[in-house]
Amino acid sequence: MPLRLSLDPTFRQALAATDRPLVGIWVCSGSPLVAEICAGSGVDWVLVDAEHSPNGLESILAQLQAVHGLPATPIVRPPVADAVTIKQYLDLGVQNLLVPMVDTPEQAAEVARATSYPPEGIRGVGSALARASRWNRVDGYLATARDTLSVYVQIESATAVANVDAIARTPGIDGIFVGPSDLAASMGMLGQQDHPDVVDSVLRCIAAGRRAHTPVGVNAFAPTLARRYLAAGADFILVGADVQLLARGSEKLAADYIKEMP
Repeated sequence: MPLRLSLDPTFRQALAATDRPLVGIWVCSGSPLVAEICAGSGVDWVLVDAEHSPNGLESILAQLQAVHGLPATPIVRPPVADAVTIKQYLDLGVQNLLVPMVDTPEQAAEVARATSYPPEGIRGVGSALARASRWNRVDGYLATARDTLSVYVQIESATAVANVDAIARTPGIDGIFVGPSDLAASMGMLGQQDHPDVVDSVLRCIAAGRRAHTPVGVNAFAPTLARRYLAAGADFILVGADVQLLARGSEKLAADYIKEMP
């Protein structure tokens, strides 16, 4: 007789179960081993990125398997807000999505529809074939699938900031996440995530999330900015990346031990 299985708690549930912000790290290397190391580091969540990193379906699957059972909750970022891509990720067993480049409440609503089965949404039905339901070993998966997911959209442009109140209130969206790098670029300030106008826009988004009672997160590698956003009420934050830590750490080792000869 086959096992009857249950799925992991969602990031939405993790946020609801704590009274402090949740701290996370990017996992961009594509390596299950590195994902496992990061997920066991003590952070609250890891973001497996497929927008700017070499991740396909197979490597995402391997990383989900590698971090399963560890304390950190995995969130996966697809490369685009595309219903077919989202369907593949959900069937793969991704339970927490961070969808990039959402500028309007209409786009947010389409993301929400992509994560629900009909009649509420447009997600294709293939659960018997998919890891999402553990190949039909999760009782009642079709009826409860949306409850096993959490869905976040990224605010990454001046247009999105202008629409942030409506995006934060979009039914089916569990939270918003601000990306200051692309936001700065859209404001004509490429590479200036710490520009006062960019910071003000991020703070505006945090305030909008709080007004809507919608969790809001932000990416902030600079400790001063990270602490400012946390003080403003950010509910979750990314403060580093596996590849960044390796690059800077290896550079420091080289600088420490390889000295210029006199």
